[in-house]
Amino acid sequence: MRVLAFTAALLAAAPAVAASPGPADQARALEILKTSISHRTTESAGQANMLAYAGWIRDVLVKAGYSPSDIAVEPVAGTATLIARLPGRDPARKPLVISGHMDVVEARAEDWTRDPFIPVVENGYVFGRGAADNKFDVSMVVATLARLRAENWRPGRDVILALSGDEETLMRSTAVLAQKLRGADLVLNADGGGGELDASGKAISYGIQGAEKTYADFTLEVTDPGGHSSRPTPGNPIYRLARALERVEAHRFPVQSNEITLASLAASGRSLDGPTGDALRRFSANPADAEAAKILSDDPSWAPYLRTTCVATLVSGGHASNALPQRASANVNCRIFPGTPSASVLQVLKDVVADPSIKVTRNDDGSIDSPPSPLRPDVVKAVTRAVHAVHPGLAIVPAQSAGATDSMYFRAAGVPSYGVSGLFTRDDDTYAHGLNERAPLAAIPGALVHWDSLLRDLGR
Repeated sequence: MRVLAFTAALLAAAPAVAASPGPADQARALEILKTSISHRTTESAGQANMLAYAGWIRDVLVKAGYSPSDIAVEPVAGTATLIARLPGRDPARKPLVISGHMDVVEARAEDWTRDPFIPVVENGYVFGRGAADNKFDVSMVVATLARLRAENWRPGRDVILALSGDEETLMRSTAVLAQKLRGADLVLNADGGGGELDASGKAISYGIQGAEKTYADFTLEVTDPGGHSSRPTPGNPIYRLARALERVEAHRFPVQSNEITLASLAASGRSLDGPTGDALRRFSANPADAEAAKILSDDPSWAPYLRTTCVATLVSGGHASNALPQRASANVNCRIFPGTPSASVLQVLKDVVADPSIKVTRNDDGSIDSPPSPLRPDVVKAVTRAVHAVHPGLAIVPAQSAGATDSMYFRAAGVPSYGVSGLFTRDDDTYAHGLNERAPLAAIPGALVHWDSLLRDLGR
């Protein structure tokens, strides 16, 4: 297909050699990461902590030569944002935006082997909440921008660092940033994509995230007057809700595809044998191949790539053990295929529930609809060059994420956004959002080369 041939041609581009960071650069990047971890930037820690961390990053950049007037740290929606502008030679050109987030998910010290907010370097890793998500890449970007400014590098256009403060929750600050920067040419998101290592530490692929499913929570609610449990009635909300959830479970949304998923499935098909590999190759070549689609749809590992999915995640009901329930509700979490309006999924759920007495509503979950980003030749070529500077010839695979990132708001504002993290890890290495989160020290030199190459290439 045209898409696959187009992608293959880009991946064959000869890599350019990026400047290798020296030991001092690597040590400085590690110190920035460790200090970043020590800033407790969870939602519960409050706005003051977020402002303190953003202010510290501002000071790092100012010390490197940034003009204080080109950096804005602002309180937003109970958190904070940072916008740091490195002026380019041509202010008329649309800027390049580097996106990341300063907040981290909650972590309780009593649950961890080490205090999550005291960085520990041990056994080749740096441990701490945010060590991977997202303070690793934020730190590598800050270290790279500081070094480039100290070296008096001047980009051809403005390069803007835009850091949000509530990506892990409702993304109110992300929405503000996307509106302020909606005139940008493109966004490089440090919180998406990235490299995969095998068990031996060898790089096996790199994913450039060009699309993500829309996160959406819906509530199904049933009410009834209730009564004494000794006199059951047919209006029992728990039974009615249970039947509705069974219908939701049985519903399968239609198969969909886009440029990103077809290229991603094709790449996976080249490395897999058997019926699954055959189905991947057939579907990526012809999305109308119903048999191939069914094989993939029946496999939980591949089904989410092909369609919108909805699943019940929370249920509550009743108010006393000896009373008929007056209320029962459930949360249904959907991951909506890019380009599909969430309002249409709401209507599908209402139709599937098929009970007008059951109220179905969309929750305020901080997510909005967003389209996929096109596989721009300049972006794919630059990412290929950056990755190949450290891992020559490594496969670059377009990827669609089932999770949500700040890219969502930029894409919705009309700005293409690409997840291009510089972090390479094993599948079992990061523990992002989990206990004892960590990042390998060995990833730092490559990540610095990665970001240096991207900034010089796309910022010129």
